[in-house]
Amino acid sequence: MVSAHPMRGLAGGLAVLTLVRLVVAARVPLAPDETYYWVWSHALAFGYLDHPPMVALWIRAGTAVLGQTALGVRLLGPLAAALASWMLFDAARVLFPWTRAGVAAVMLLNASLLLGVGTVIMTPDSPLLFFWTATLWAMARIAAGGGGFWWLAGGLFGGLALDSKYTALLLWTGVGLWVLLVPAVRPWLRRWQPWAACGIGFLMFAPVLAWNAMHGWAGLARQGGRVEDWRPARAVGFLAELVGGQIGLATPLVWGLCMAGLMVAARRAWRQRDPAWSLLVALSLPPLLVFVQHALGDRVQGNWPAIIYPALVIAAGGVAISRRWWIGASALGFAITALVYGQAASGLLPLPPRLDPIAARLWGWDGLAQQIEASRAATGADYVAVEGYGLGSELAWWMPAGTRVVGTDERWMLTTLPVVPIEGKPGVLVRDARRADPPDPAMWVDVQRIGTVRRVGAAGPDFAVFRVMGVGGLVGLPGR
Repeated sequence: MVSAHPMRGLAGGLAVLTLVRLVVAARVPLAPDETYYWVWSHALAFGYLDHPPMVALWIRAGTAVLGQTALGVRLLGPLAAALASWMLFDAARVLFPWTRAGVAAVMLLNASLLLGVGTVIMTPDSPLLFFWTATLWAMARIAAGGGGFWWLAGGLFGGLALDSKYTALLLWTGVGLWVLLVPAVRPWLRRWQPWAACGIGFLMFAPVLAWNAMHGWAGLARQGGRVEDWRPARAVGFLAELVGGQIGLATPLVWGLCMAGLMVAARRAWRQRDPAWSLLVALSLPPLLVFVQHALGDRVQGNWPAIIYPALVIAAGGVAISRRWWIGASALGFAITALVYGQAASGLLPLPPRLDPIAARLWGWDGLAQQIEASRAATGADYVAVEGYGLGSELAWWMPAGTRVVGTDERWMLTTLPVVPIEGKPGVLVRDARRADPPDPAMWVDVQRIGTVRRVGAAGPDFAVFRVMGVGGLVGLPGR
């Protein structure tokens, strides 16, 4: 059994780590995806083109407490990670009592770049990983002989995971396979609690389904369309990117221990049908196989496989390995994460912009907004129109109060943001300078290019600025 002393030390370490993450979250500028989800938080709905609504709700809650600030947008990320770490510890403790699996699991997961970076930026993966871990926690209680209440809790958490990201369907698939294939768990199918859990999950997800039904199934079609990708000629490259990306994002030693844990878990699940090991396999191997299948036709984004690691770090902790291994792996992971934090917050390493992927995503948007505002003021324009949702969201965040930003991207039309009439009103249009086609004549007349702007200190495309006269109306984006 884990003594109280290591538990107190773990709690103290998590408190310090959470404080560090809150400081970094307050210091680092918002990435385009984050400002995009921040725009969603001003138009709350049961769904959006790209994802379900949970990330917008989390941002709305954070900014209600701390205002329209970077820390307000990201507030729930570090706090949720701390709570999820406790649930991970407890899940490992009940699955593998009389071991240090809980301490090892918490250290390994928190040392990974996937969690280290994922907790200080706000994306749909933040609530997804929290509710995925909460569901694992509830199912671990079932595996350890807990009562039917834990099914109801799992249904609630699983439903909230579906409200976070459609990838949570893999969570439900994994739990379903676990119940069907493990003899010790299968008797639950004759009791009402698992079926009630399915009902709770469906009720939680039903508003998202209703939104999709009212919008031509836009969200589900967008995500589901990816399963049809098939480009075998590039499969080797995509698979190499998947493996290499996970080694880097999990950090090398953490990844190695997780893979060792998966192999041990799979062997014991196959031979013994042990509920604990089988649960860990059910919540890691099916998603992993799905990502491998996806890599046969397209690139797997590095953050997608984050969902497999809560189960894998428990498996790694449950394997009888020397403490030196998981302590060393955690130390290396925390060192790498600290370096990334320093680079993101203050440019710790003097890298040229083209070699700094962090600066390419985060830095220079405020200066770009100042340049565009100068062009708007010089031309007497009433508004700034923007092509591209990422650029539009960043300008909505950074433009000074009183400057109206309107977006041309079609995805804005699926939100409840107001349409701003621009008929006959002068404005400036900002678009990627690499585009060779002229601005859409159905939207703009009297088009005149007046300059080019770029982000200072960050690699990326130049942006062309046009003076235009509007036709019709465009969606107005919120300001701070």
